[in-house]
Amino acid sequence: METPTTIIKPKKLFSFSDLKEIWEYRELLYFFTWRDLKVRYKQTAIGVLWAVFQPFITMVVFTVFFGGLLKISSDGVPYPIFVYTGLLFWQFFSGALSDTSNVMIANQAIITKVYFPRLILPISTVITKFIDFGIASIILVGMMFYYGYAPRLVGLFILPLLLVITFMASVGLGLFLASINVKYRDVRYALPFFIQILMFVTPVIYPAGIAGKYSWILALNPMMGVIQSARAALLGTTVLNWLLVFISLVATFILMLFGIYMFKKTERYFADII
Repeated sequence: METPTTIIKPKKLFSFSDLKEIWEYRELLYFFTWRDLKVRYKQTAIGVLWAVFQPFITMVVFTVFFGGLLKISSDGVPYPIFVYTGLLFWQFFSGALSDTSNVMIANQAIITKVYFPRLILPISTVITKFIDFGIASIILVGMMFYYGYAPRLVGLFILPLLLVITFMASVGLGLFLASINVKYRDVRYALPFFIQILMFVTPVIYPAGIAGKYSWILALNPMMGVIQSARAALLGTTVLNWLLVFISLVATFILMLFGIYMFKKTERYFADII
């Protein structure tokens, strides 16, 4: 009688079984998300209000210096509400990118001891940013009421799509940075500088049209399409460019696939390198 032989093969880089596995571990995904939220605001005096404090204070500083002193154009809307709309999406993206890039190092103990779908860690990190976004959006609602801006109906419908685009951009670039950060710890030092530079090439504090004929360069940044579309849909600063939304959607989807590819390619070495 022949002894049965078991052959263990690595998973494919792209497989629908990964999605099925994440669904099977959905309770663990919920646990990691809830844990991140609790740890972030544990032993803080104002708790989740930190999600409002950072974009609000940043908006005030930008309004004083860029809106008040430098008189930067805001497409005919009050500068505070103009810049805060951009900051909401930018804080989502930059915060998710920063946290996701270091998520494997931060969870070193559990990664080296037990198996679970590694994709759950970065995804749960990005999901927590939806909570911060929702809390910080309360200030935007109040500002729109104060300045007499009623959200356009199309804005309410397109907002979930813009959040999906921001989510895919954060996950895609975050997975790529997380995979190389495991081996090259330079990422933690280079990323804050990279995020700071990227903010100034993203129309957060100025309208996209300020670049004139060179606006196409800004369009290479997927977050440019998200922020410009959010302002057009919610504030009516410009006509909503559906082509730009579609381009951003396709670009971030490709970026997410690239991030997953790089993450899955290096996943088998995580426990050995960390």
